[in-house]
Amino acid sequence: MPAKQQAIALFGRESEQRRLGEFVDGVRKSGGAMLVRGEAGIGKSALLLDAAGIAAARGMRILRTAGVESETHMPFAGLHQVLLPLRTEIGELPAPQRDALGAAFGLTDALVPDPFLIALAALNLLGEAAARSPVLLLVEDAHWLDRASADVLAFVARRLDSEPIVLLAAIRDGFPSPLDGAGLRELLLDRLDDTAATALLDACSPTLTPAVRTRLLREAAGNPLALVELPIAAHTQGGKGPLPPGWLPLTTRLEQTFTARMSGLPSTLRAMLLVAALNDSTALSETLDATALITGVPVTAEELAPAVTVRLVDVHEAGVSFRHPLMRSAIYQGASISQRHAVHAALAAVITAQPDRRLWHRAASTPRPDESIAAELETTAQSVRRRGDLLSAVAALEHAVRLSENPAHRCERLVRAAEYAAEMGRRDIVVRLLGEGERLRLSAQQRARIVWIRESFEDGIRDDSAAAHSLADLAETMAAQGDVDLALKLLSSASLRCFWAHADERSRQRVVTVAEGLPVDDLDGRLLTVLAFAAPIERGKVVIERLRHLAAHPTGGRPAARLLGSSALMVGAFDLSEEFCAASLPALRAQGRLSLLARDLGAQAWSAARLADLSVAIPAAEEAARLAHETSQPLMHAIAQASGAVLAALRGEQDRVESLAVAAEQVALPIGARPVLATVQLARGLAALGEGRYADAFDHLRRMHDPADPAFHLALRCFSIAELADAAVHSGQSRAVAGIIEELETVALTTPSPSLDADLRYARAVLADETAAEPFFDAALGTDLRRWPFVRARVQLAYGEWLRRQRRTAESRAPLRTARETFDALGVIPWSERARQELRASGESSRRRSSEARDVLTAQELQIAQMAADGLTNREIGEKLYLSHRTVSSHLYRIFPKLGITSRSALSTALRVSS
Repeated sequence: MPAKQQAIALFGRESEQRRLGEFVDGVRKSGGAMLVRGEAGIGKSALLLDAAGIAAARGMRILRTAGVESETHMPFAGLHQVLLPLRTEIGELPAPQRDALGAAFGLTDALVPDPFLIALAALNLLGEAAARSPVLLLVEDAHWLDRASADVLAFVARRLDSEPIVLLAAIRDGFPSPLDGAGLRELLLDRLDDTAATALLDACSPTLTPAVRTRLLREAAGNPLALVELPIAAHTQGGKGPLPPGWLPLTTRLEQTFTARMSGLPSTLRAMLLVAALNDSTALSETLDATALITGVPVTAEELAPAVTVRLVDVHEAGVSFRHPLMRSAIYQGASISQRHAVHAALAAVITAQPDRRLWHRAASTPRPDESIAAELETTAQSVRRRGDLLSAVAALEHAVRLSENPAHRCERLVRAAEYAAEMGRRDIVVRLLGEGERLRLSAQQRARIVWIRESFEDGIRDDSAAAHSLADLAETMAAQGDVDLALKLLSSASLRCFWAHADERSRQRVVTVAEGLPVDDLDGRLLTVLAFAAPIERGKVVIERLRHLAAHPTGGRPAARLLGSSALMVGAFDLSEEFCAASLPALRAQGRLSLLARDLGAQAWSAARLADLSVAIPAAEEAARLAHETSQPLMHAIAQASGAVLAALRGEQDRVESLAVAAEQVALPIGARPVLATVQLARGLAALGEGRYADAFDHLRRMHDPADPAFHLALRCFSIAELADAAVHSGQSRAVAGIIEELETVALTTPSPSLDADLRYARAVLADETAAEPFFDAALGTDLRRWPFVRARVQLAYGEWLRRQRRTAESRAPLRTARETFDALGVIPWSERARQELRASGESSRRRSSEARDVLTAQELQIAQMAADGLTNREIGEKLYLSHRTVSSHLYRIFPKLGITSRSALSTALRVSS
C-alpha cells in the first residue's frame, strides 16, 4: 500500500497505532505476540504496515507471510514463506530439527515424527536470526494460513517471552485459527466513529455530491475499506448511478463493487484476473501462460495495466497480487463453474515442475469422477501425512472420495480421511466425514474402524457398561477376521470406558476375556494396558508380575515403556510406573510427540506424587498440564491439574490446592470424569490432613469409597486408605471405616498391589486397639520400603505418636526423628511440622527446616535447574522441553540468585543441599 493511501486508511486509528507501536517497542528485546482482529476492511493490514515502519526505524528485521485461501491445502506453505529468507541458516540447526524442516518443505524424503519437532526447529531458526537483530514477524490473513503453518506459528507465539521476536498476526472476525487458543494479547479494531469516517471519506473522495456522500457514510458504517472503495463505484456512475443494495452484508457489498469494476475490462484481462484468483501462487509467468492457453493468444504483463489502474491488483517484477483478499473472492464468486474448471485445467497444464500443486489443479478441473486422479490424491495424502501435515492429507483424501469411481475405494478413502482427522483431534471434520460415511455401503471392518474413531473422541466418558461390552464383542469379531491390531484398539477404547466411568463387573470381565484370547505376546504393552485399565484388581497379579519381568529385562524389542507406565499406575505399582514413564520420556521428546508426552508426564506425575517424589512430580505435573493444553487434551489437562493439587497439598500450599481442584472439577463434573474427581478429593483430603482438619479430611476421602458418589473410582480408591484411616482415627470415626477396610482386605487377596498392601499395613496399625497395635507397627516397619520413603516415614510418625501415648517417650524420639528427616528431605512440609510438634511434645527440640529449591523455584525452573545440574547444555535442555536455548538461559539467569549461587557448577550442590 502506498504511503499516502496507508496514511488515509489509518484515519481515526491514532489510539490503535499508538498501542501497537508501544507494544512493538516494549517487547522487541524480550519478545511477544499480538493478534490484530477485526472484520474485513477494518484496517488490519494498514496497521501491520504501520508497525513494520516502526520496526524498520528501530533496525528490526522484518519477516512476512500471508494466508491465501487457495493455499490452505498446501502443507507448510505459510511457514515456508516466512522462513525463506533464512533458508541458508537451516544448516546450522541440530540434525533432527534440520531434517524436520527439510521434510516439511519437501526437500527430503525423511519422516517427520511429529509437527512439534518442526515447530521447535522454526523457533530456534527464528531465534538465531533474532540474535543478530530483533525480528518482526508479520502474518497477514492468518485465518487463511494452512493449518500446519498456523500450528507452528501458534507454538512459536507461546514461547516468545525471552526472544527478541515480535509476532503480529491479523485475523478476520468469524474465522477460527490455531492462534486463537495461544493465549496472546489482542487488539480489536472497531469501525471508525462518525468524525473519523467523515474525515477519511473526504480525504479519499472530496468531490462527491452531498447526497452520495451521505449515503456512502451510511453504507460504509465506519468500515475504512468501504469508505475508500465504495466511492469508486459511485464515480463509475458519475456519482449518480445505483450502488449495491444497503441490506446486503458489507462484505458482499464490497465484493460487488470489485465485481462491477471488472465489467468494463477487456475479456482477456478478465481471464487473467480469474487465473490469478484461482492460482495458489502469485507467479506472474503462471498467470500469463495459463491465460494464453485459455484464450488461445499470447498475453503480456502490460495487459494487466487497466486492472492496476482501477486498483484491483498490484504487479511487480515476478508476481501479481490482489490489493485485498475480498477482490480475489469477488472474482472467484463471479465466475461460472465451467470457467473455474477451465482455469484449473490450464494451471495444471503449465505447472510442470511442482507435481503436488499440479495435481490439486487437475483435481479441481474435473466435474466428474476420475479414478486415476483419485489414486494420485491418495498417494499425495500418504506423502503429506509423512511430512507431518494431517490436515492436507485429509483434504487430499476428501478430493479422492469425490473423484472415486470404484465404490470400495471411495469407502476406504473416506474412512482413512476420518482416521487422519481423528489423529489430529479435529472433531468437526470427523463428524462431517462420518456423516458422509453413513450413506455409503461400508464393510464390516470399515464400520468397526468408524466405531473406534468415534471412541477416540469419547475417552471412555459416560457410565455406560453396555458400550464397553459391545466394544469387546466387536473386537472379538475383528480378531476372528484376522485384524488383531484393530481388535486391540477397540479393546483399548473399552478399557478406557472402564477407567473413566464405572463399568459393571460383567462388562469388565468381557473385555478381559476377549483380550486374553487374542494371539499376542503375554508381554505386549497393549495387552497389559487393556488388562490394567479394565480390571486392575482382578488382573492386578498378572499385570504386576509381567511388569516386574519387563522391568528386569528391559531389552528385547519390548513395547513402548509409555504403555507400561500407565499400566503400573493402575495396579498401584507406583515405583515401577515412575521408572517406566522416565524410560519413555527421552524418545517422546526426541520425536516431538507432545500429545503422548503429556500423557506420559501425567502418569509420571500421579505416581511420583503418591511416592512424594516431588522433584519428579512437580515439574512433571506442570509440563503435563502445559502440553495437554497445547495439544487440546482437556481431560489430560484436568487430571494434571488435579495431580498438581495433590502436590500442593503435600507442600502445604492451601490456596493453590483449591484453585487447581476447582479448575479440574469444572472440566470433570459435567462429563463425570471419575479419575479426575477422585484425585481432586484426594488432594482436598491431604490438604485438610495437613492443616489438622481431620473431620473435613474424612469427608473428602470418604467420597472416593462411595459407589454412589461421582468421585468413586474402583482402582484409585485403593490408593487413599492410609489417609482415610488417619483422618478417621483423629476425627473419632474409626468404626465408620471398618467396612471399607474389610472390603479392601478382600481386594488385597486378589491383587498384590504394592500401594494397597502398604496402606493396609498402615491402616491396621493406626486403627488397632491401643493395647494391641505394636505388632501391627512392627509388621509395617518390617517391610522393605526403601523405594517408598514417604510411606515408611508416615508409619514411623504414627508409631512415634503411639509410643508417646503409651508413655514410652524416650523410645518415641528415634522414629519421630527419622520421620522428620525424611519428610524434610522429601519437602512435604505439613508432615515435617507434624513430626516436629510430636518431637517437641516428647521433650526434644528440632532445628528449623531449611529453605529448599522447591520453596523458591517455579516448577519449570526446578526442571531446568535439575537438567542443568545433570550436565545438559542450554540447547539440550531446550530441545527436551521444546523451548529455545535463550529461554532456558533466561530461566537460569533468574534461578541463580534464587538459589544464592553465581555459577552453573554450583547447581548440583544447591539442589542436593535443598532436597
